[in-house]
Amino acid sequence: MREAAVVGVGMHPFGRHPDRSLKDLGREAVWRAIDDAGIDPRRIGCAYVGNSLGGLLTGQEGIRGQVVLHDCGLDDIPVINVENACASGSTALRGAWLEVASGACDVALALGVEKMFVGDTARSLAALAADSEIELAAMGMQFSAVYAIHPKYNLRGRMDEYGWTARDFADVVVKNSRHGALNPYAQHRRALDADEVLASPMVTDPLTRLMCSSIGDGAAAAIVCARDDAASLSERVPITIAAAHLRSGHFVTSGDPHLTTLRDMVAALYDEAGIGPEDIDVAEVHDAMAPVELLVYEQLGLCGPGEGPRLVREGHTAIGGAQPVNPSGGLTSRGHPVGATGLGQVVELVWQLRGEAGARQAKERPLTALAHNQGGLLASMDSAAYALTLLTR
Repeated sequence: MREAAVVGVGMHPFGRHPDRSLKDLGREAVWRAIDDAGIDPRRIGCAYVGNSLGGLLTGQEGIRGQVVLHDCGLDDIPVINVENACASGSTALRGAWLEVASGACDVALALGVEKMFVGDTARSLAALAADSEIELAAMGMQFSAVYAIHPKYNLRGRMDEYGWTARDFADVVVKNSRHGALNPYAQHRRALDADEVLASPMVTDPLTRLMCSSIGDGAAAAIVCARDDAASLSERVPITIAAAHLRSGHFVTSGDPHLTTLRDMVAALYDEAGIGPEDIDVAEVHDAMAPVELLVYEQLGLCGPGEGPRLVREGHTAIGGAQPVNPSGGLTSRGHPVGATGLGQVVELVWQLRGEAGARQAKERPLTALAHNQGGLLASMDSAAYALTLLTR
């Protein structure tokens, strides 16, 4: 396997874009990535396109990637459509990485795109629920309820055991909203205070509306090539994809309340890369519900059990802190257009590693960045897909 690197990235701003189609969203992200890389688009040898809900929400099935890329002027190449819930974009990047790393392709495109605002919020929420195993979707199970009540996350148990409070959860939102306010690509660009977060309508106790990510439209793209070829293809500093791990969830029992799939993935990634949690300079994590960020801190090894709120209070995971997390604003501020989210994380981290994030630059010269993305729900109540992407400069 040869080393592969990202040499170009692009995004369409996440948010409510009622007049923009999947084609419009994807076209902007793809051409921004091509322009960013400064490559001849005819060098692109294949493309992976991540989209989760387009069939249900737009009616376009089967060939969504071909339709979007044909509109971009990219045709006559292999196009692989990827549908993997909230991890669709991360899975698309992994596919592009494997094509290049294996030598099957010299330059590959990864695109994540989602159109969730279709004039009917109930239909959008029903489509999102369909990313659960069908028996759960038929029960009306929404992801906010799962995060609130399931022993895998055990929010109430942690509140009892460690003294966590709803304000601790609000503090995560406050941190990420401050980051998102600095991000021109974010859906929500207003800094919030804890009282405002706590006073927002209750969704599922203890989660209020502002603790939950919102639906959105958006797209993100990356150009991947062999690292040894990067200098001849682009003037951009290549960002190496050091690892891209993907797993499905496992059967969860009430006696197994921890996020063991993610914990085991993290251990395998650190072992493969020869690093430890202390080496992570900046991270983007899947804070679909704000308290999950605190749980992911533990799984990444950034702190011990129950210590997540302390990291937030001390500014450890804020921009300018020792290990900034979600400098983009995360899902709660940047927004969560499902199929685009994973690649949105990667685009942000590429900008961070290049030192191009402007006012939200997390650290002066970060060297190592980690993206954590997960999605879907199995009847066993574990997530259906987990993705970790490690990037290095």
